[in-house]
Amino acid sequence: MTEFLPLHTTVDERDRNASVAILPIGSFEQHGAILPLATDTVIASTIARALSTAYPVFELPPITISCSHEHSAWPGTVSITARTLYTVIQDIAASLRGSGIEKLVLVNAHGGNYVLSNVVQESQGMALFPTETDWLTARAAAGLKSSMLTDMHAGEIEVSILLHAHPHVVRPDYATHDHIADDRPHMLTLGLQAYTESGVVGLPSLATAEKGRNILSSLVTSFAATLSMLEQ
Repeated sequence: MTEFLPLHTTVDERDRNASVAILPIGSFEQHGAILPLATDTVIASTIARALSTAYPVFELPPITISCSHEHSAWPGTVSITARTLYTVIQDIAASLRGSGIEKLVLVNAHGGNYVLSNVVQESQGMALFPTETDWLTARAAAGLKSSMLTDMHAGEIEVSILLHAHPHVVRPDYATHDHIADDRPHMLTLGLQAYTESGVVGLPSLATAEKGRNILSSLVTSFAATLSMLEQ
């Protein structure tokens, strides 16, 4: 769907003359019966579009498949290795530097992409957004009722963002799929299937479009600090 792809021309980008690029990073993984496999990519692209609308940054197309191995028990989930994701991001950053853009923000919407923290840690002029603090600030601003621990997958925050920005992708019975599994001590070893049959971990019944709108607004505001830090 073209709304998830930047459609500017090379002349547009020449005139923008951005010094910072933003790269949305999603995934292709199960989100129960209520949200599409592409949920994280849709959310990452939605955040990136809001940022590029508010700030003079170069919006890149999304990475649509990433590290979703904990969801492999469900049909449709596809992953690449952390090594591959690391290499792709480093290649993109190198290409951007070759065209004169030295700064890159990874706009990540999949919690399983742990390697992104290491990519940023080892790189110059790179940042990860939203941070945990940014998400916590957005949750508070939107009045979310569930905690980040409870709201892990296809829950209040993800459904709220999609009800606001892309309501047509949310299945109408989303409010009937609540599942709490706060105790997940061995998820990395056993996968998420050890803690949920449906694939949902969270309370989608609490989601509203208004919460989604306020989450995005808060993230746009929070991004100013990241941009200022990179431009120093």
